[in-house]
Amino acid sequence: MSSTHSAGASPEPARFRELLPVPGRTDVDLAEAYAYPPSPDRPWVRANMVASADGGAIGPSGRSRDLSSAPDRRVMGVLRGLCDVVVVGAATARKEGYRPVRPREVWSDLRAGRPATPRIAVVSRSLDVDEELLTTAPEDARTIVFTVADAPAERRAFVAEHADLVVVDGVSVGPEHIVNALSEKGLYRVLTEGGPHLLAEFVGAGLLDELCLTVSPHLLGAGSPRIVTGGPGTPGAPEHSSAMSTPVRMAHLLEAEGNLFTRYLRE
Repeated sequence: MSSTHSAGASPEPARFRELLPVPGRTDVDLAEAYAYPPSPDRPWVRANMVASADGGAIGPSGRSRDLSSAPDRRVMGVLRGLCDVVVVGAATARKEGYRPVRPREVWSDLRAGRPATPRIAVVSRSLDVDEELLTTAPEDARTIVFTVADAPAERRAFVAEHADLVVVDGVSVGPEHIVNALSEKGLYRVLTEGGPHLLAEFVGAGLLDELCLTVSPHLLGAGSPRIVTGGPGTPGAPEHSSAMSTPVRMAHLLEAEGNLFTRYLRE
């Protein structure tokens, strides 16, 4: 394929075209389009997920990054730059190779008066968390780890030495535990990147305020899980799963390089 770019030149970033609410706009300011409510007085929980055109959330390699693209990564960078903390399940953190967010991955002008990077918060009963995620985070953006009282004692000591450990009484860490602890730390702009089971818990508990969903131009066929996995009566269903429907409304719809970027707000 021929290229209009000179050797060594970086390609221009994709332009985002607005389809809703103002059809045809091509000067979309992503930071403005995805802005959190001004001065939130409680944690505002936003999810960012990607799915194929037929609803699959995980590609052939077993990771969601198979469905990603340059425009999707731009949106992820903006969402991370806007948030105070990125919440992720331990299984997803392992599969996707999570590390502390690097300053170059966020927009510094979005973080005036805050640390240069958002914190990563991992939910893990077994404390099976990659050590680099614990030991390489900057001091002003230490990783947070949520676990339960019967987590392995030796592992608890190591995690507590290198990260902020939050121990929850009971057999599992619920969304309300996460939201309450983040509120106590003054982390109100919350971004969760899944995985599907953790997102199901937030939805079931009625604590998800918005969903930012990238629809990737791929077909995966049968077998790939949805962005929300587990439900009442199904094996491995989250404790907080619910059969209730959660009404949402579309705040915007953008397009870039065949990807659709939707933002849904809970009614």
